[in-house]
Amino acid sequence: ALSMSDPGFNVFVLGENQSGRLTSTVGFLKDAASSTKPSDDWVYLNDFGHQGRPVPVNLPAGTGWKFSRVMHRLVEGLQESLKAAFGSEGFQKQMQSASDEAQSDLNERKKTIQEAAKEHGLAIVQGEQGPEIVVIGDEGAPVPPEQMTEAQRETMARQGSALVQQIQAIGRSTAKIQASFQERAGEMGRVLADQTCGPMIDHLIGEFSSDPVLNIWLVELRADVIENYRAFLFEGPEEQRPPDMDPATRYAVNLLVDNRTSEHAPVIVEPNPTYENLFGRVEYRHSARSMETDHTLIRAGAIHRANGGTLVLRADAIASCGDIWDYLKAALRDREIRIEELYRQHAPTVAGALNPCPIPLNIKIVMVGAPHWYYTFFSADPEFQSYFKIKADIDPDMDADVQNIGTYGGLIREMAATGGDRDPACADSAVARLLGEMSRRAAERTKLSSQFEQVHDILTEARQIAVADKSAEITAGTIDRAIRNRVHRNGRFEDRTQEGIVKQSVLISTIGEAVGQINALTVRDIGDHSFGTPSRVTASASVGRRGVLNIERDVGLGGPIQQKGAMVLQGWLMGAFARRFPLSFNVSITFEQSYGGVDGDSASLAELLAILSDLSGIPVRQDLAITGSVNQHGQAQAIGGANEKIEGFFRTCKEAGALRSGQGVAVPFANEKNLTLRADVVDAVKAGKFAIYSLNTIEDAVSLFMGVVAGEADENGVYPTNSVFGRVATRLEEYDRILMEREGAF
Repeated sequence: ALSMSDPGFNVFVLGENQSGRLTSTVGFLKDAASSTKPSDDWVYLNDFGHQGRPVPVNLPAGTGWKFSRVMHRLVEGLQESLKAAFGSEGFQKQMQSASDEAQSDLNERKKTIQEAAKEHGLAIVQGEQGPEIVVIGDEGAPVPPEQMTEAQRETMARQGSALVQQIQAIGRSTAKIQASFQERAGEMGRVLADQTCGPMIDHLIGEFSSDPVLNIWLVELRADVIENYRAFLFEGPEEQRPPDMDPATRYAVNLLVDNRTSEHAPVIVEPNPTYENLFGRVEYRHSARSMETDHTLIRAGAIHRANGGTLVLRADAIASCGDIWDYLKAALRDREIRIEELYRQHAPTVAGALNPCPIPLNIKIVMVGAPHWYYTFFSADPEFQSYFKIKADIDPDMDADVQNIGTYGGLIREMAATGGDRDPACADSAVARLLGEMSRRAAERTKLSSQFEQVHDILTEARQIAVADKSAEITAGTIDRAIRNRVHRNGRFEDRTQEGIVKQSVLISTIGEAVGQINALTVRDIGDHSFGTPSRVTASASVGRRGVLNIERDVGLGGPIQQKGAMVLQGWLMGAFARRFPLSFNVSITFEQSYGGVDGDSASLAELLAILSDLSGIPVRQDLAITGSVNQHGQAQAIGGANEKIEGFFRTCKEAGALRSGQGVAVPFANEKNLTLRADVVDAVKAGKFAIYSLNTIEDAVSLFMGVVAGEADENGVYPTNSVFGRVATRLEEYDRILMEREGAF
């Protein structure tokens, strides 16, 4: 998958819990990435022509940081240089000269009008409402209107309107002269800014001439600096500066992704894939006016940092983050990263909000999760396979061959070596004990479990035990103590269950015989601990036509597999005894003192033995327990949890009193390869205090548990009279006769 450049060849890694799937995956990806070159840096730059639409630029690894530092120093240098240039005596004289020239022209025009007014005995004075025309008396002072002579009034009327028009023309000229002056001053400023800043920016353009996109932006920056040079000269309070005219921000480089310290393409793990953590965000700052933002406040997400490399996500985390899967698909489909402010989707438009240009996406996504997450995604979204075309399935176990045992042993030693000089070493016996434990957890002697995290956890506890004991090495005994400690911490429920059996709150017999009663075995899994416990199964037969009655099914406590097992018993009974006459019986079966749900068919052998015992009247041994399912042909079939079930009945026998010869458990022959029992059980078996039997058929079970041969039918389908099956057939034939007589009587 890593070698495929086509979109869609992303990877879903399937592995059971505690299999080290994430650790192993990340380690593999980093090893694969070690021969690659670092990914590009990414920067966001201000688009001077489209405010609020920052543009992304990719640069070779390390160049982004260099460019941001150069730009920071450039802005500082421009500010110092421009302030010095505009504050110089030469430029101030130029500005004063231009101002004096404009003012001289204006004064000349005003003087001309004054002289024209004087020829007619009039003058122009500045009043409260602007320029005013007044009559001048003999003493040179303005004459009030009420004191004017008739001749003066005629002169005012005749010459005043012409003078007013000339004054208005001067006013218009004044605005033009001022505008012309401002334009000239601006041009002088731009020329000076160009002369001051141009060489500095041109040097930068030459330094980054290999990047055409950056070159274009620097050329645009040069023009923008010259056009907006006054921003560098601002001297007022900072809060009065327009937010987009601060040079330190306007020309800043937002170094979004910095790979200058990277040695290879990134491998990024995002444990909490919220939208902002994945796709980034836009931050805001408080100001006196409002909330403000700019391109320097764009923050990268995990996808930005992993762009050009690999992003690792946990499937369960993706599933728990709402609509993030849809956004992730959109990014993979469009092959670009968009930063959206989701909280603004249903809100009024925010003035000054950013809409950053998207960044091209070139990424490999590796999702890691348990198998059920893969199939959940696969079934829930038809598009899933289009984006994750590669399935990498971590086998939950491996063959216990020489090569794998050697590799596993090396891994165990590597886990044990934490790097401390005083850490205890891992002895060969400890390695062997852990390999045995992982074979047990694989539930097969020829396999090793790949749940490496469990090995690490056991080793961690064993190391602490060795340190506390001041031991120089971790031995098999140390590993045993660590495992026993874990069982002790997590086994309270098992202890209470066994306590109930010992105190006879739960009725289980481990000695003697009983008719229609047998010890079945169940496994309970409470998450951090699983254990086996015996459960009494009983059967009670009578005349009728309903056949096998499963009490668990009738009260809704039996799961579908358990119900199927009971129906299989009915099929076997019909095949074995209904060839000469119809079956006319009722037999109810149940798990005594079971008040929770029951599922699975691993007790069907026990149920069938209880039925045969009750129908035949032959008692069943109570010092034995049995587990296994049976098919309609009477063959014993493999079940799960064989180790826990055997150890559970062993504990029950042991705590009920001293172990007695003959006590034991029967399992299907197919389960022999699964047995990896605790040392105390193995020792008891070796000492003849406990036994484990394997069965192929129901006939084997009958002989073992009832002490009487099952019996084999002759060519007429008749079983020997003294056999178990013969007695069952006799009882069933009697039931049929009774039923026929009763029905005939009616």
